Amino acid sequence: MKKNILLGITGGIAAYKAADLTSHLMKLGYDVDIIMTRNATEFIAPLTFESLTKKKVYLDTFERTTDGEVKHIELAKKADVFMVVPATANIIAKIAHGIADDMLTSTFLAATCPKIIAPAMNTHMFENPITQDNLERCRHFGMTIIDPSSGRLACGDCGKGKLPTTKVLLDALQFALVTNKPLAGKKVLVTAGPTQENIDPVRFITNHSSGKMGYELAKMARLLGAEVTLLSGPVALSEPIGIKMLYFTTAQELFELVQEILPHYDYVIKAAAVGDYRCQEVQPHKIKKQEGQMTLTLTSNPDVLMYIGQHRLPHQVVCGFAMETQNLIENATAKLLKKNCDLLVANHLLSDGAGFQTDTNIATIITPQYQKEYELMSKKELAKIILETMIDIEKEKTLC
Repeated sequence: MKKNILLGITGGIAAYKAADLTSHLMKLGYDVDIIMTRNATEFIAPLTFESLTKKKVYLDTFERTTDGEVKHIELAKKADVFMVVPATANIIAKIAHGIADDMLTSTFLAATCPKIIAPAMNTHMFENPITQDNLERCRHFGMTIIDPSSGRLACGDCGKGKLPTTKVLLDALQFALVTNKPLAGKKVLVTAGPTQENIDPVRFITNHSSGKMGYELAKMARLLGAEVTLLSGPVALSEPIGIKMLYFTTAQELFELVQEILPHYDYVIKAAAVGDYRCQEVQPHKIKKQEGQMTLTLTSNPDVLMYIGQHRLPHQVVCGFAMETQNLIENATAKLLKKNCDLLVANHLLSDGAGFQTDTNIATIITPQYQKEYELMSKKELAKIILETMIDIEKEKTLC
């Protein structure tokens, strides 16, 4: 049976973005109902949403029906998740204080499903202590608040208040729809992205890691119910919602973060591509171009995965990654044993669709007991397989 998503559209300039969200939800096969406030229709016509959903858009609490249903109650009962998007300061204030004076707020008050509020407004309106207090009240009552993005707003101001991307909104909805959460009560630590080691104030040594695999692992762990901390290197990816973020640039910074927080986690996934070497001496000024060769003296970086393997607690499940261009299984198996991991995900850099920068991957999961190859799939799909493997390993540990 299709999951029902109820969207409440309110009167902000970002209302037009709700059409893109609706379109994506329909393509994903969800059953979508739309309620609009009267002010919302000043920004975008109900016909737009009716064309996308092939269903009536609801505007009026007192509109007569021929089937005898009390529509705001029926919609509330039917919904598996209710998102208000965009949520204006006005609608947030009404929701926070239980005001039900139109179709949207009456349905919202009657709904017992998970509720999500996606604020979008002028920066000063968003940062106003009254709005912040109202949002805190909503959180207190169990609603999920999606923080707005920062940037140039329609009014010309720059700051926090933009509606997040459709992808962020979809992630929030899909998380709310997941009822089976096998990682509930667990803490998961994920590292992702590259390191950067300075040569001088202008140049640095790095690698091609995009961080996509690590970010998908963090998001999937949260989707499965875990409390997630993501240690991220310099990447061009949006912050996942509901995940604690800590940042590093160099291998030493990552190493120190891991040293500090490692004991507090049940699952540890080291997906970051950590540079093996750094400059022995970082030049304080830009190195000027000269004729002929230039020699850089490099020194080894701390081995983060080795440290994790040596200092792990008995209950912890540890996953490492190996990117190779030759002798994939042999090198990855040796790394698994040397670094004391429970499992290691091996990727062949030269395989089409695998490796850095892609949204897909081809992997072999190796444990001390077995190895299993996986064909080309999305990194999101692979993330789920990796976490399910870790869950199975934890169960085996518990039985031993």
